[in-house]
Amino acid sequence: MDKEQRLKVAVQKSGRLTDHSLDLLVRCGLKYSRGKDQLLCYGENMPLDVLLVRDDDIPDLVHEDVCDLGIVGRNVLEEKRLALADRGRRADLEELRVLDFGSCRLAIAVPEQTAYDGADSLQGKRIATTYPFILGQFLRERGIEADIVTLSGAVEIAPRLGRADFICDLVATGSTLAANRLREVETVLNSQAVIVRTPQPLPQEKQSWLERMLLRIDGVQQVKESKYIMLHAPRTALNEIKRLLPGSESPTVIPLDGFGDKVAIHAVCRENVFWETLERLKAAGASAVLVLPVEKMLA
Repeated sequence: MDKEQRLKVAVQKSGRLTDHSLDLLVRCGLKYSRGKDQLLCYGENMPLDVLLVRDDDIPDLVHEDVCDLGIVGRNVLEEKRLALADRGRRADLEELRVLDFGSCRLAIAVPEQTAYDGADSLQGKRIATTYPFILGQFLRERGIEADIVTLSGAVEIAPRLGRADFICDLVATGSTLAANRLREVETVLNSQAVIVRTPQPLPQEKQSWLERMLLRIDGVQQVKESKYIMLHAPRTALNEIKRLLPGSESPTVIPLDGFGDKVAIHAVCRENVFWETLERLKAAGASAVLVLPVEKMLA
C-alpha cells in the first residue's frame, strides 16, 4: 500500500502511557517491527505505523495532520488546547475514544502542616506547576488571584526550595506527595488516556482502517476485566448461580448428557472474579468450575 495511505499513530515514546498504548495496538492485532533506538514502529500486517514521540508533541502532530491519530493523556491535550486558545488559535482535535488506562488527576497539594480551608486559601499564594494554562483556568473560574510558577519538572520539591507555597501536579497513587510531605486538597482535572484524530478528512482507505481499529479497540476494552466461567450445577441451584455470577448477562445453560438433574453453565462475567465468588458458587452447588481470561469480544 502507498505510504500515504498508511495510518500514522503518535504514541508517547517513554512514560506511563507507552507500554499500555503499544499493548492496546498489539491486542488489536498489530504486528510491528522496530529497530533499536528507532522512533518508528512499522506495521507488518496492517497499514498502520506508530511514531514514538514526546507526549507534549502529540497534540501538535495530530492537529497539524502530521499524524492521523494520537494516544495522549487528557491533561496534555487540555493544556495544549488552552495554550493555543491563549494565542488565538483553535485545536480542533476530536476525541474518538476514552481508554481504560492512564487514569490520574491534576491536583493541588499543600505541605502537610499547612492549614487549608477551601479554594479561597489559594488567594495570593505561589503555586508551582507544569500545567499553567489548566491551573490558570481553574483559578479564574473561582475568582482567585495567585502567582503561577511554571516549572518543567520536580514540581513536588518547589515548596521545600522556597519557590512556591503550594503545587499543582499529576497524582496517581499519591505516593510521591506523601514522600515529599504534601497532601492533596483540590482536584483540578481528572485525566486518562484518549485517542484523538486529525481535523482533516481521511482518504477512504485510511478511514476504513480507522473504523476497523476503533471496532477492535472497543472489543478489547469491553473484556479488560472480563472472565469466561464454565461450571456444572444442579438445576435447582440455577437461579442462585445466576445471581452470584458477577456482572453477567443471561448465561448459556446446556443440559448434561446422562445427568437429568444437572446442567453446564457458561457465562461472560464483566467484572473481576475473586476467590470469594468461586467459594460462594461452590457453596451454592457448583462443581467443575473453570475460569478463563477473555482476550477480545465483539458485541
